[in-house]
Amino acid sequence: MIRKIIIGVNPKDAMAYFIGMAAGGGHVVAIEEHDSGDRFDVYIENSEGTLHWKTINKMPVIVEYDCKF
Repeated sequence: MIRKIIIGVNPKDAMAYFIGMAAGGGHVVAIEEHDSGDRFDVYIENSEGTLHWKTINKMPVIVEYDCKF
């Protein structure tokens, strides 16, 4: 499960999306990576339900997985 993605060439100046982040009148509930590895979909949950919010396509991305120790 992906917990966070950082989008951009320089992580210091990049945009990040993470589970629980406020977005689109709700909050991010899922980040999915496609098999190709160059596309990520971000889903939010708000009063209308769970919605596809953003697609990150062919951009440099750092992936942080949800590791349970």
